[in-house]
Parts: sequence; structure tokens; C-alpha cells
Amino acid sequence: MEKVSVSVLRDIARIVAQVGQKLLQHGAESAVVVNVSQRVGLAMGAEEVDIALTANAIVVTIRRQGHCMTTTRRCRDHGINMAVITRIHHVCIMAEKGLLDHRTLAKRLDRIQPQRYPPVLVTVMIGLSCGAFSILAGGDGKIAAITALAAAAAMALRLMMAQHHFNPLLTFAAAAFVATSVSAIAPLFGWGNQPFLAMASSVLLLVPGFPLINAVADMVSGFVNLGISRWVMASLLTMATSLGIVAAMNLFNVWGWLA
Repeated sequence: MEKVSVSVLRDIARIVAQVGQKLLQHGAESAVVVNVSQRVGLAMGAEEVDIALTANAIVVTIRRQGHCMTTTRRCRDHGINMAVITRIHHVCIMAEKGLLDHRTLAKRLDRIQPQRYPPVLVTVMIGLSCGAFSILAGGDGKIAAITALAAAAAMALRLMMAQHHFNPLLTFAAAAFVATSVSAIAPLFGWGNQPFLAMASSVLLLVPGFPLINAVADMVSGFVNLGISRWVMASLLTMATSLGIVAAMNLFNVWGWLA
């Protein structure tokens, strides 16, 4: 096998592994990870691309001209970011149309970085969204204001702890504790028409909806092991949230909707 062919095969394997790694790290479901990674490999000249996924790693095998190369990448959770997934899809389509060679594609992938909204904006919008949920559930203006304050405080804490790389379970428990503690003001002082709505609505930001949806989608698509691991992680996050809620209710002796 010529040296140039080895170099090209190695570059293709690295590109495919990087594509799959980025997709898996930012919340893409398993079928999308495998499909897009294989499309990129075939567009780069590979004859066959095999992908194996685990809960925290991706294994890629590239076959070309009777030779193969396998590479593995560890996948750390970087949070859900659909902008990254969308940009990788665009790069994949450009490669399939022949607009990118493997060197240019590698440079494009290196430039794809998560785009984050300003923390203050995220905090405010989360507060407003939870406040709107409380109104939809029948709460009045006071309930909406307390809910928004509690949810914003919980989100601010969650972002701060995530920035300092705290364990996600601890982050969710602490955020749930803060949200429930702040919203407990409503039933303690009898504010609003339905005081306990604030306690229920302020923790909606901690519902792991996307991981649960991905878990079901993975299992339906045949990626049972990865789907189960995502389901377990989402269940643990839900349990951590519940512990934070119960701890705050026990501290203030306000049980509300759990009574």
C-alpha cells in the first residue's frame, strides 16, 4: 500500500470520526450520527464505512482498495446544540456534491464550534417561558411573576454550575432546590390565586425532554444499548430534580402539589 494512500485513508477515517463525534456530543440521535458519518466517508472516496456507537465513544472503520483502517474517539457530552448538527449536515451535503476535498472538509469541521446565547438572555427567556406556563395552567399575574423569578434563579445557577463543570446530577438537584425554594414564597404568604402553581411551573426547565425523545428514537431505530443508556441518564436527571424539589419542600414545610 502506497504511503499517499495510507495518508488519505487515515485522513478520511479521522474526518468521519470527527463528524460522528461532534454529532454524538451535541445531541444527535444515533441513526443521524451513523447516516451522516457514512455519507461523509463515502463522499470522501471510501468504499465502505462501518460505524459502532457506545454511550461515550464512536468506532469508525474505513475500507478502500482492499485495505481498512479503524479509529476510535471518545465522546464527552457537550450539551444539546442543534446549530452544530445543522452545520455538519451542510458540510456533508457540500462534500457529496464534490465541492470539498478531504483537506478542506477537515478545516471546515475544525471551524464548527458551539454557538451559545448570552447567559443573561437565556436566564430571562427561561424565566418568561416558565411564567407563561403558569398562566396557561390558570395562574394570575402574581403567580407568573414568582414563577419567572424562581425559574430564572434556577437557570442562572444551572448555567454557572455547568460552566464550572459540576456533575449534571448535582446541577439539576441544586437548580430544582433553588426553583422550589424561591417559588415557595407564594404558598407561604398566600400570594396569587393558585400559589402552588408557581412551585410546579418553576421546575419545568429541568424536564429532560430531548434526551428522553432521543432515547426512544434510538431504541426504535435499533440502537438499543445507546437508547437505554440515554434513558437511564435522563431518568437519573429526573430523580436528581425530584430530590431537589423534595429537599426544598421539606425545608420550608410546604408540600403543595405533592401533599
